[in-house]
Amino acid sequence: MRKSTHTKKSIFPESVKEHFNLFQQHFDIHFDNPTLLYQAFTHSSYVNEHRRKFFTDNERLEFLGDAVLELSVSQYLFQQYMGMSEGELTKLRAAIVCEPSLVLFANELNFGKYVLLGKGEELTGGRERPALLADVFEAFIGALYLDKGLATVISFLEKIVFPKIELGAFSHVMDYKSQLQEIIQQQNNGTLNYEIVEEKGPAHNRTFVSRVVLNTNELGIGKGRSKKEAEQQAARLAIIALRDHEREE
Repeated sequence: MRKSTHTKKSIFPESVKEHFNLFQQHFDIHFDNPTLLYQAFTHSSYVNEHRRKFFTDNERLEFLGDAVLELSVSQYLFQQYMGMSEGELTKLRAAIVCEPSLVLFANELNFGKYVLLGKGEELTGGRERPALLADVFEAFIGALYLDKGLATVISFLEKIVFPKIELGAFSHVMDYKSQLQEIIQQQNNGTLNYEIVEEKGPAHNRTFVSRVVLNTNELGIGKGRSKKEAEQQAARLAIIALRDHEREE
């Protein structure tokens, strides 16, 4: 696929170039067209203070990155969660690409310190503003896609986003028990049973331990603040174990 890197010509000062040279070294991502990277982190307030230099802000890259992120996450979920319905996949994707999640990713990468801001925006705490950080993360994904292609975007997400899905960061929108049940039904492997094997702690701060058993084989053990949460975690770990077993075969 031919890369589309047509962008409005921008002339950035040497200090900005040095700033993002450090960025590329830190993340081990080296742009063929570094202007795309600069633009991904350029807020409109910075453009407004430097009109004579024809800077371009990150809004168009944000638009593209939003679509690329949705596609990449959709592909990952489609391939990894075979037992999920279309509605469940949609709900999970929405939780992953929503603003609070994007802010989480941006903060983990410390993207805020790289943003190019106008003085007024800087003084009012723009560098920590959630909407700004979410936009920057999407714009970076858009810039990375234009410069390196979808495979590189997915490799980046495999380090930053996808592991969080596997670790249950979005479990509040996932029904692991239903998903595990569908997997077992597809394989015609028998009957699932959940057992609470331990309860500990005071009544106001109780912890439950549940295990999920297929026929007589234990598939997973999970902990939670309620029986339901413990069962969901047991099912999640069982799904991971089953996938790992399939990969080894």
